[in-house]
Amino acid sequence: MSTETTRRALNGATMGTRWALTLHAAEGLDTAPLRAACQAEVDRIDAQMSTWKPQSDLMRFNAAPLGVWHDLPPDLMAVLEEALVIGRASGGAFEIAMGDAVRAWGFGPVPADEAAIRAAMARERRPSFEVLELDPAQGRARKHAEMSLDLCGIAKGYGVDRLIAAARAAGIDCALAAIDGELRAIGKPPGDRGWAVALERPDFGHRAIHAMFELTDIAIATSGDYRHWVRVGDRHLAHTMDPARGAPLLGGPVSATVLADSCIRADALASACMVLGASRGKALAARLGAELICLTEADRSAPLPRAC
Repeated sequence: MSTETTRRALNGATMGTRWALTLHAAEGLDTAPLRAACQAEVDRIDAQMSTWKPQSDLMRFNAAPLGVWHDLPPDLMAVLEEALVIGRASGGAFEIAMGDAVRAWGFGPVPADEAAIRAAMARERRPSFEVLELDPAQGRARKHAEMSLDLCGIAKGYGVDRLIAAARAAGIDCALAAIDGELRAIGKPPGDRGWAVALERPDFGHRAIHAMFELTDIAIATSGDYRHWVRVGDRHLAHTMDPARGAPLLGGPVSATVLADSCIRADALASACMVLGASRGKALAARLGAELICLTEADRSAPLPRAC
């Protein structure tokens, strides 16, 4: 029996972007069932957690009355559980109850609105880990304060983990899954030390490589200020929200990259570390068994390498 494997690439649409799964598998493997399984995974997550779909499970929970238990599907419950773990561990730097601010500043399905911005910045907020109660055993949750949940800082990482789960269920043990800047690797390609993954230089106008990683059985996620932003006057305002201000983060690192065992954790920690900064972010990551790499304005302004 042949042990030769071939490199295959699968992809599809999800969450306003694309998912991708690159894998090594036996020659002749029909990848159509795996692609369908991957698409089903991310479609289910999007249907549950999208803030662009009024009938998503998340948006229906956002509209639910206070103090009333609301049934939630397992995927959404798993993401909320991890979100509260990281929220508590980070002292509120990672905060999922920022949907009003995300929409007000124009990062959601509607344009920026000055009145909504003022309201978001004036709002008194309690951390979601204090006012969102989860009952995982019964698959339900309830709110003890008005809140608008937004999972943009964690849902894609969970989606990557589910792509890897689909690959493993299909008998694949060598794959790289990605949704935007969130990736997870299992195994390593034949003849290589790991999956080659680039860390982008944090430029607004160029796409260039800052560093390369070779990943094996680990996840990596990057949050930065240089891809999803709005311009206000002469400033670029990134999509990362500062929970203390109800507004885009100012003065943080230009990017935070986290390596962790799961992509859901790497994704959430990358967002938290943008708010915490390099020193406190590294301490948090280390406490949770992860590793943080922060880039600064100096990395953005460094000269581009010359072409050969």
